Amino acid sequence: MRLLVLKHFSFDDASVILTWARERGCPVERFEPPSGLPFPPPDSFDLLVILGGPMSVTEEDRHPWLKTEKAFLREAIRCGKRVLAICLGAQMLAEVLGGRVYRNREKEIGWHPVRRTEARHPLLGGLPEVFWTFHWHGDTFDLPEGAVHLAYSDATRNQAFAWGDRLLGLQFHLETTPECMKTMTEAWAGELVPGRWIESAGEILGKASRCADSALYLRGILDRILAAHAEERAAG
Repeated sequence: MRLLVLKHFSFDDASVILTWARERGCPVERFEPPSGLPFPPPDSFDLLVILGGPMSVTEEDRHPWLKTEKAFLREAIRCGKRVLAICLGAQMLAEVLGGRVYRNREKEIGWHPVRRTEARHPLLGGLPEVFWTFHWHGDTFDLPEGAVHLAYSDATRNQAFAWGDRLLGLQFHLETTPECMKTMTEAWAGELVPGRWIESAGEILGKASRCADSALYLRGILDRILAAHAEERAAG
């Protein structure tokens, strides 16, 4: 299974995904939409992974490449590609499928628990009913028509959704590494203001050991995507 990973800011760390891909023998291409370069062709990948970013998907005037990326995502969906969309990626996926993206009532930054809904989906088969994960977002979205609501938190109702068996959106960050988290708290320190769902840099970094569990959850999701892809290919 060939991966295409879209990265939206310089110090984002996809090492959990890249390590998994290397161990599974899956080729990976990395691409940065803000570069303005042409996107890779859809026939060059099987799984599209869209990472997060500090921008909002509604800021097309400030970031014209967002419009191009949305068009690319629509084409990938039309071509039947599998998509794993994280944070900004999940918001973009929701919008492309017809959902609305807007400011959440409060920002959610730090380590907060996420709860699964009663809906079951094979891609989340290995996740606990309640798990701790890292968050850094101020936007949220309405579920697009036909989506299955899979997870929520106290601050954000729509934390995960699936649309069919190929498209998965996760508002939270299972991919976060301690190194990236530390850089985020430094580069975006201005966002760490007192709030119900905003932790301090010390609180965030003091829980960095939780990244190990998050990585295991993400690897499990990727394993299930890979198994579905392999099964489909074997069936012809």
